[in-house]
Amino acid sequence: MTIFQAMLLGLIQGLTEFLPVSSSGHLALASHFLEVQNPGLTFEIILHFGTLLSVLCYFWRSLWAMFLSLFKKEMVEERRMIGYLFIGTLPAAIIGLSFKHQFESLSDQPRIVALLLCVTGAVLLLPRFFPKKHGDQSMTLRTALIMGFSQAFAILPGISRSGSTIVSGMLSKVNPAKAAEFSFLLAVPAIGGAAVLALRDLENIDSSLAVPFLAGGLVSFISGLIAVYAVLSSIRKGKFEYFAYYCIAVGLISFIYLQFN
Repeated sequence: MTIFQAMLLGLIQGLTEFLPVSSSGHLALASHFLEVQNPGLTFEIILHFGTLLSVLCYFWRSLWAMFLSLFKKEMVEERRMIGYLFIGTLPAAIIGLSFKHQFESLSDQPRIVALLLCVTGAVLLLPRFFPKKHGDQSMTLRTALIMGFSQAFAILPGISRSGSTIVSGMLSKVNPAKAAEFSFLLAVPAIGGAAVLALRDLENIDSSLAVPFLAGGLVSFISGLIAVYAVLSSIRKGKFEYFAYYCIAVGLISFIYLQFN
């Protein structure tokens, strides 16, 4: 893997981790079309760590408030949010650990990934067909659990984590901006947990890949921060569904191309 390839994959990871278009799906298809040898789970974790830092930078005030709430009784809302994040993380943690190898194997099947991108597009269109379900409610324990199962569903490569969780929140009558914020905060324990599990593999990195890996991680951090701003802006402007058309187009074009080549 060259530095350019690593940076390109880092750009794809950073933008697509929070844009509702599936980072895993784009990485799988990009690796296939660019003929990049599978860099392995360690490289993916480094890219995810870069996007994790972008969330920490954007939401540092909220995260710091949640930390302080552990020591201040009056900060009830912040402490409640910690509980919601814990509940929302459980489904993906349980399902991910139970079927880790099965999900990873799907990344090597680009046709399936392309079709799952189309599924993501269909999911993103759901709020358009159920507009009356939109509301201005705050997060609840029930909504956190629903969004948690949506995140577990997004373990499949090609299914957008941010897209499925935000849509499930919107259909549960949560304010779209609040659903997006909770979705991004859910990424902290999800990506952080995966990174911790992969720490033991860092010592096995080929020294010749150290610079490309670091370059990819840096690019994923910068592009991830840009993507967070872009998603929140699109939701406020009511343009969230535009990502659906993109996913369907990329999925269909990729599938047709792979069928005949």
